[in-house]
Amino acid sequence: MSVRHFLDIDGAATLPTEQLALVDQAVADLVGTRAMGAVHGPAGLGKTFAVEQALDRRTDEASACWVSFPSRPTMRLVAATLYGELCGASPGRRDRFALTAELLEQLADHRGRDGRERLVVVDEAQQLNRECIEFLRYLHDHRLTRFGLLLVGGDGAWRVLAREPMLRSRIYRRVVCTPLSGEQVCALLPRYHRIYADLAPELLLFVDDHFAHGYLRDWAAFTATAVELCQASGADRLDEQIARNAFALQGGVRSRPAATSAR
Repeated sequence: MSVRHFLDIDGAATLPTEQLALVDQAVADLVGTRAMGAVHGPAGLGKTFAVEQALDRRTDEASACWVSFPSRPTMRLVAATLYGELCGASPGRRDRFALTAELLEQLADHRGRDGRERLVVVDEAQQLNRECIEFLRYLHDHRLTRFGLLLVGGDGAWRVLAREPMLRSRIYRRVVCTPLSGEQVCALLPRYHRIYADLAPELLLFVDDHFAHGYLRDWAAFTATAVELCQASGADRLDEQIARNAFALQGGVRSRPAATSAR
């Protein structure tokens, strides 16, 4: 797997956040125990990137089956998509029940076709309704199957799980992703790109307060624009005028997103 930064910014580094480390540990634990886990939080916090990197570090031991679905898919679509990814073949006209039987047979072996431990990753899990998440739980908990299952998505995914004690109690590892605090921005952003090296904390907080609000995707979007502006002006570091120009090119300052509950 090739792990890519958002916008592929030249010179950008991976920030060693606590959440990145927690996701890495969670993935390792799910691969080792073949249990069920969840990584969730608002969009733009690097959840998918963190899971991809954790799996990339374990290419010798783990094989990931990645799936995602449109909003409110049917159980038949979930079954057909899983079948296609696991078997490398079209599900054809099989109904949900026939597909379920074949999935149980495929998932009976905890190792994939390449001999590595199998982890099924459902990205954008907030798109699933209760019935589809229950279907995934059924596959995971069936007496014939042995595989790890990781749900990655927004807080909507956790609200579905939390409403059902039978589902919530099966989550072995849960990582709640939150925006960077101001203190974390000041500590980490100088490591992200050379244009932030040795900047005064006040300037980093100025960008965060007016645009990024601790969201990694917004920091990446700002950085891509700021790098271009620095190159055009011959500057090697960000300054306030370049920051304001970058805001203007991206629609102006942004208000802080509404807080969401992670309970």
